[in-house]
Amino acid sequence: MKTIDTIFFKINKVLEFLLVLIFALLVLDVLWQVFSRYVLNTSFSFTEELARFSLIWLSILGAAYLNAKREHLSMDFFYKKLPIDKQKKVLYLIEFCVLLFALVVMVIGGFNLVFTTLHLEQLSGTLRVPLGYIYAVLPVSGLLIVCFSLYHISKIHRNQITE
Repeated sequence: MKTIDTIFFKINKVLEFLLVLIFALLVLDVLWQVFSRYVLNTSFSFTEELARFSLIWLSILGAAYLNAKREHLSMDFFYKKLPIDKQKKVLYLIEFCVLLFALVVMVIGGFNLVFTTLHLEQLSGTLRVPLGYIYAVLPVSGLLIVCFSLYHISKIHRNQITE
C-alpha cells in the first residue's frame, strides 16, 4: 500500500503546483486588464475571457484537490453523534455518492460535452480556442475525484480514516 500512498501524494503535489500556476496566471491576467484599462486607456478583449477560463479550471481542479485532502465543507453534527460502526458506514456512503457523481456527471457527462464541442468545432469568442479544451477539465477532474474516492474507500476499509 505504500506505493499507492506515494502515487497519491505525488498526484496531489502536481495538482497543487498546477493550481498555483493557474492562480498566478489569473492574477497576472486581471492585473494586466486593470492596468491596460486605467493606465493605457485601452482594453484588451482577451483578458476577460482568459480570466473566465482560468477561473473555471481553478475551481473545478480545486474541487478535485479538496476531495483528495478531504477538506470540503461538511456538516458533521449528526455524524459525530453516531456510534463508530455507523460512522464508518456513513463514510462509505459519502465516498460512494461522491464517486458516483464524479463518474456519471463529471466523467461521462464531461466527456460527452468535450466530444460534442470538439466535433461541432465550437470556438471561444475572443481567444478562438476550441471550447472542448476548456471543458476538458470536467472529465479530468472527475477521473481524479473517482481515483481519490477509491483511495479514501481503501483507507476507510483499513481504518485509517475516521472522519
